[in-house]
Amino acid sequence: MLHLDAQKIDVLQDYLRRRGWLDTEEIISSVEKPGEGNMNYTLRVTTPNRTLIVKQSRDYVEKYPTIPAPANRAVIEGRFYQKTQPIPMLASYMPQLLGADDENNILVLEDLGDSSDYTFLYLPGQLLSEADTLALTEYLSELHHQFSVEAPDPIFANHDMRALNHEHIFTYPFLEDNGFDLNTIQPGLQELAMPYKQDTELKRRVGQLGELYLTESRSYRGGVAAPKTLLHGDYYPGSWLQTVTNQESSIKIIDPEFCFYGPPEFDLGVMIAHLMMAQQPFSTLNSILSDYEKPTGFDDTLRQQFTGVEIMRRLIGLAQLPLSLSLEQKQSLLAEARHMFQ
Repeated sequence: MLHLDAQKIDVLQDYLRRRGWLDTEEIISSVEKPGEGNMNYTLRVTTPNRTLIVKQSRDYVEKYPTIPAPANRAVIEGRFYQKTQPIPMLASYMPQLLGADDENNILVLEDLGDSSDYTFLYLPGQLLSEADTLALTEYLSELHHQFSVEAPDPIFANHDMRALNHEHIFTYPFLEDNGFDLNTIQPGLQELAMPYKQDTELKRRVGQLGELYLTESRSYRGGVAAPKTLLHGDYYPGSWLQTVTNQESSIKIIDPEFCFYGPPEFDLGVMIAHLMMAQQPFSTLNSILSDYEKPTGFDDTLRQQFTGVEIMRRLIGLAQLPLSLSLEQKQSLLAEARHMFQ
């Protein structure tokens, strides 16, 4: 199995040529990391003619090598691009897939150029523009409406990635003793978290929500059998890119490696949770909730529960965010998140 290495340009060049992703005489002039990714090993490859993004998933999280992760997640991500690229609206918001090597878990993608993700929203005073709010909402509506089926494609079962996500969303944050001292993140946070870790009823309801996240059978919302929807699976500011082309900025959606067929309430719930933690105004949240085109049977109570658990797991779990919130602000958010399970 090929192991990508930025220091071995000759090996990378030979590989890309053999796969037909570089011309036979095309020479790599430089290789660099395009940004600080979490999950995968990603390179920007520059030749005299163009630039490409080459991405490989390995059997661990790139940022935290001690954490195991499904090695084939890039394959699943590639399937998502292949599935959605025939839809012009969706394709316009994502990088073009140029090649996929399932054996080596490698993707070659269009380079979106100068870009930065939207995690700047977690900083004080940073606001999501009306145009970006609308674009993000329209993308999610289109994805959910284009791919809503009663018999999902088994390619997108994505069992291993969902199991990994399930652990970090629905289980680990609510363990009283999980070996992670939250006071190393912010003094007093461990004590603030304990009532939620000790809330038996909350943990029971979070567990039920986790079962719905994992279920392979048809889901029922409001007592009505509901089709499953192709989800991005990780729809938060780290998966949104602000790109600049010809001095014009636009938003792009990346990293659908957690994609699966499931309840659309999950994607929207995660999106709302992060904008709440980013202290976006109520007008922005209300615009999203009103502009999002809800699929048949959409259950906003379920959406609220996914919002609540995402807030809690980000504040008291391992997957911390670069938040600039005070302990009091986190306390208020946790209380609001708990209320969403009433």
